[in-house]
Amino acid sequence: MKASLQEIEPIIKEVFNHLHNHPEISWQEVETTKYLKKFLEKEGFTVEGFDDSTGLVVTVGSGKPCIGLRTDIDALWQEVDGTYQANHSCGHDAHMAIVVGGLLVLRKIGIPKTGQLKVVFQPAEEKGNGALALIDKGVVDDIDYLYGVHLRPVQEISHGYSAPAILNGAARMLKGSIKGTDAHGARPHQGQNAIEVMALLVHAIRTIHVDPMVPHSAKMTMFQAGGESANIIPGTGIFSIDVRAQSNEVIEKLMVQVKKAVESVAELADVKISLETTAEIAAAQVDQTAVELMAAAIKETVGEEFLAPPIVTPGGEDFHYYTLKRPTIKATMLGLGCDLAPGLHHPKMAFNQDSLLTGIEILTRVVVRSFKHLENKNANDEKAEVTLK
Repeated sequence: MKASLQEIEPIIKEVFNHLHNHPEISWQEVETTKYLKKFLEKEGFTVEGFDDSTGLVVTVGSGKPCIGLRTDIDALWQEVDGTYQANHSCGHDAHMAIVVGGLLVLRKIGIPKTGQLKVVFQPAEEKGNGALALIDKGVVDDIDYLYGVHLRPVQEISHGYSAPAILNGAARMLKGSIKGTDAHGARPHQGQNAIEVMALLVHAIRTIHVDPMVPHSAKMTMFQAGGESANIIPGTGIFSIDVRAQSNEVIEKLMVQVKKAVESVAELADVKISLETTAEIAAAQVDQTAVELMAAAIKETVGEEFLAPPIVTPGGEDFHYYTLKRPTIKATMLGLGCDLAPGLHHPKMAFNQDSLLTGIEILTRVVVRSFKHLENKNANDEKAEVTLK
């Protein structure tokens, strides 16, 4: 396997550099999809696209068992050096390169020998609804084990270490608007001050309390009201709320309390406040056997001393919808230590690119181990059935 990795190293770095330099935001990954499709078809893989969205699926082999790899393909929209632009500051460019590398190595070593390998290039992870769209298309219905990868920042794990699971939290992004009446600065009684309404809402949200044993938060992340005229009291405004919790149960309780807070403030201030969910991400639901297989692959790649425990992180990841919506799928994500700094979503995020090969090797080994695990399990099940008869 090491020889295969060395052979593909220049190819993978070229793939990474292209993807890094051509980022595209969620649901607009058109050129990214075209590039991946052209590259993978040139390498001889069977590639399936979608008529109504970006993203791809690569299938090798057929039938059961079916082992899956998934990578996200979208970039963030953020300010970089004073200019707003698409930017791969969450590592999705690296994830794509790692999964492409895994495909190349697995083909070189003849995997799968039986069954099916399915690789999903998923759009719109940053919107929190890319996984849901592919689930609705039936893309993952036949997958037994599904693996993902995510670069981890130095605050969570040191370079050279890898974790067999990422225990992401749940998240909801909410968008709201306040509809009141503007008033003259000298006559505040004739309208509703959206800024004062927002102050009430900030206070109401800060008084929310749920189970303190489960990390959680609800906070305002944006508010806009008023214009250039300082003598006009703004009656309208828009805002956003970010809600997070380490479990799906607690975030549901938080959402109930947030909605009650909004309703109570609207009644008190005599204004109309609308609220909608713009993004929704589930907390991690990992399978213990998948975690054990990933841990074994990490130890085989970097040694037991560099195996880190599962990472608990408040960040969200829509990968976990695959197991939430399709409970038959056994899944986990590789947490890859790679000297990532200053942090995820920082406009100047950078990491040690030598980690690309480490990620490729770990994912390759976990796929091989998963096929072998299922083959042994099926053989034992057949043996037990014969014995019972």
